This record gives sequence, structure tokens and C-alpha cells, in this order.
Amino acid sequence: MNQVNATKMEKRMHARIRKNNILKVVFLLATLFGLAVLAVLLVRVITQGAAWLDWDFITGRLSTSADRAGIMGALLGTVWLMVVVIPVTLIIGVGSAIYLELYAKKGKLQSFIQTNISNLAGVPSIVYGLLGLTIFSRVMGLGNAVLAGGLTLSLLVLPILIVSSQEAIRAVPKYLAEASYGMGATKWQTIKNVVLPASLPSILTGAILSLSRAIGETAPLTVLGIPALLIPFPEGLFDTFTALPMQIYYWTLDSSLVKEYAYLAAATIIVLLVLLFLLNSVAIFIRNKFQQRY
Repeated sequence: MNQVNATKMEKRMHARIRKNNILKVVFLLATLFGLAVLAVLLVRVITQGAAWLDWDFITGRLSTSADRAGIMGALLGTVWLMVVVIPVTLIIGVGSAIYLELYAKKGKLQSFIQTNISNLAGVPSIVYGLLGLTIFSRVMGLGNAVLAGGLTLSLLVLPILIVSSQEAIRAVPKYLAEASYGMGATKWQTIKNVVLPASLPSILTGAILSLSRAIGETAPLTVLGIPALLIPFPEGLFDTFTALPMQIYYWTLDSSLVKEYAYLAAATIIVLLVLLFLLNSVAIFIRNKFQQRY
């Protein structure tokens, strides 16, 4: 009897090991597939756009002639967009997460709001474009200015940041807050000095994901009517502007007419990726600094 049990046990062990090895290969293939797609994309973009990437291209103005076209206007427009999106998203997103997690009374209303915020994260971006067109462009009269584009993109990424910030706040060990209360700190002092610093690394991870999506979005800007024309450089929040994703979109669209536009689009994608890398590097530096402290 004992011999039979030992044989069955050995078979089960072999089956588990075989299952573990199969899953390991599946996960490895999934990772390699993602890396391969990314590598193909980067190689294609770099081989097409690197030869067109020079200082004149970065600092030049838009032009219908591919040889003289530059992206400084679109680059400045993207930077101005981030000037609006970053503070609006962080202040409203983190503030909403703090209220829902630490101040709002738990109940059906809080659960209803929470469910809707989670659902909003999956709404197509073009719907936010229609919302921004109605509220910011027409009702508030901002037209297709930088402020209208920035507020629309903030609406788009707010649900992502709120949900990720709530998860970060929930992950802070409760004994830290209880120790703060035990020392006589008020609720706001506990949030400011304990909860926020401890949850900041995870909040910044959500912010990185949110801003990465905002900087590359095209659909909401298309609905707002953001042009890719020969317009002056934007100098303020109420100026008309264009952005790097819009320029990439229009050049790709017109590449069937002018072949060189495809190379200009590839060079612009490289600039957009570098800008995204720089923004994320700053956030990752701050996140790592706080991770070492907590």
C-alpha cells in the first residue's frame, strides 16, 4: 500500500514539475514576444528617422517642404501641454485619492463613485475629446488653445492616477498612521508627514503611466481641432498650438502623397520618445529617492 502511494506521489510530483516547466516557457515566450515587437518598432523608427534628425530639424519651423521642415513649434506645444497636464493631474488625482481613501465615509455612495472612476479608466480617448470640445472649447470659449488641450488630456488620465494613488495609500502599513495618531498628530499632519511620503513611490509610478499616455495621445487633440499647420510658436496657455503626436499623425497620413513625410514622422517619434524618457527619468529619480527612505 505504501509502495502504491509512493508511486502515485512520484507521478504527481513529475506532473507538477512538468506543468511548472511548461508555464515557465509560456511566460518566457510572452516576455520575448513583447520585447521582439518593441525591438522591431525601435529598429524601424531609428533606421527611418535617424538620418533626418539634426539640429535644424529640431529647431526649425513647420514647412510643406520636407527638406526644410522642423518641429520646434510642435515640441514647444507638447511642453506647454505638459505644463498644464502635470500639475492639474497630480493635484486633482492625488487629492481625490486621499479624500476617497481617508476622508469619505464608506458606504454605497463611496462604492458607486469608486466603481465609476474605475470604469472611466477604460473609456475610449476620443470620448474625452468630445467632452473637452463641449466643455473647454465651446462652453468656456478656450477654442483650440493650449489650456483646452491640457485640461482635456488631464481628464483622460485622471482615472488612472486616482485608482493607482488609492492603491498606493491602501498599501501604507496602518501601524505607521496609528503611531502618528498615538503621538498626538492630527489627521492632516499624519497624511502630510506619514501617509503621503510612504505612498509617494507608488503614486509616482501611477503618475509615470498617466503622463506617458497623455504625452502620446492624438485622438482627443484631433477632436479639439488642433492643427498641424504653419502657426506661430506658442508662448502661453491661451495660444493656438500643435503637438508632436499631431505632427506624427498628419505626416504619416500624408506619406502616401509625399514619401519623405514618413521619414519626418519617424524622426519626430524619436524626439517624442526622448522627451518621454526625460520626463520619466525625473519621476523615477524622485521615486527611488523616497523608496530608499521608506
